[in-house]
Amino acid sequence: MREPVTGTVTPSDLYGFAERLTEAERSVLSELVTVLDEQVKPHLNEHWDAATFPDEIRQPLRDLKLMDPPALKAVGEPIRDILTGFRNFELARTDLNVCTYFNAQAGLFRTAVRLGGSAEQVAQLDPKIVDYSLTGVFALTEPDHGSDVAGGLATSARRQQDGSWLINGAKRWIGGAFESDVMATFARDEADGEVKCFLVPREAEGVTLELIRNKASLRIMQNAHITYTDVRVEETDRLQGINSFKDVSRCLRSMRSDVAWMATGAQAGAFEAALRYVRSREQFGRPIAGFQLIQEKLATMLGNLTASLGMVVQLTEQQAAGTYRDENSALAKMFTALRLRETVALAREVCGGNGITLDTDVARFHADAEAVYSYEGTHEVNALIVGRAVTGVGAFV
Repeated sequence: MREPVTGTVTPSDLYGFAERLTEAERSVLSELVTVLDEQVKPHLNEHWDAATFPDEIRQPLRDLKLMDPPALKAVGEPIRDILTGFRNFELARTDLNVCTYFNAQAGLFRTAVRLGGSAEQVAQLDPKIVDYSLTGVFALTEPDHGSDVAGGLATSARRQQDGSWLINGAKRWIGGAFESDVMATFARDEADGEVKCFLVPREAEGVTLELIRNKASLRIMQNAHITYTDVRVEETDRLQGINSFKDVSRCLRSMRSDVAWMATGAQAGAFEAALRYVRSREQFGRPIAGFQLIQEKLATMLGNLTASLGMVVQLTEQQAAGTYRDENSALAKMFTALRLRETVALAREVCGGNGITLDTDVARFHADAEAVYSYEGTHEVNALIVGRAVTGVGAFV
């Protein structure tokens, strides 16, 4: 069994960034790692190969109550952002599909409600999100609009005389939609041209979901193509705090931080998988872990991981102190995802031919890294956000 991040020197936390965690927070992560190792990881490779979701992992993850950990309640500690970050780190350290699945509810959907809802909506809905009596997803990306969604978002909302709304359009790559109760759907108001958000019931008349097949990345995650045809939504189901894309950007800023933690955790998972392999694999009569070229690659991987971990920890502490800047989260997502790409490639490389099978785990990290590299802002879009901040000149068309 792997060691959780405990604040001592582990293969994945050489500089001891987790020393910032309290004893109770470490106990939350320790319990999470146990569940991941014993009840989640044994199902992953089989389902990744089959492109199916392992139903067996849902309840164990929910039973942990990670959005409101009992261990923190018991000692009266608040839920700190640094714990949420390391939670994502540990989930991604096991598998990016599992982390993406968990964050569809705990990250994306919950963020939309908490940042986009009125005080009354948050008070009503957030407890239901935490205990999973209400499940949901974040539906922003469209078939023809990803990087240009700010100006190009085509899903429309038309206000009716009775105060309700009619939603028309399509969304794509929406993970977790098939088991959600509602979909936080972003649509452009035909009256004022501004983006608003509606909690659309998955089973509402006019909603159709189609499974996206033939994926080479995040094969466990079940992504949906959603079509809305004259879907009626009541005004009470509109998130009252989202009235422009500027409001959407507040959500995205937080989500990029989460993805940066995920990219960092996946580096840890790939690095540790490679390290296990090279310690056990023998060539020329001795373990390949003792070969100079292998050790250089391991050191590069650990350098990528350590730099990424330092960046996300500092970003999280800044945000916890109230400093939120688009360029900060964009830089973290851009950098950690790029380092993830290099790290998983090196992990696959040191495993040789065996690195292309699921048996070593590195092939799964290698393929899944490609999705992380693209979602929550491509490398190029995040680079332009940073570039605009440092030069004062926007390069967006």
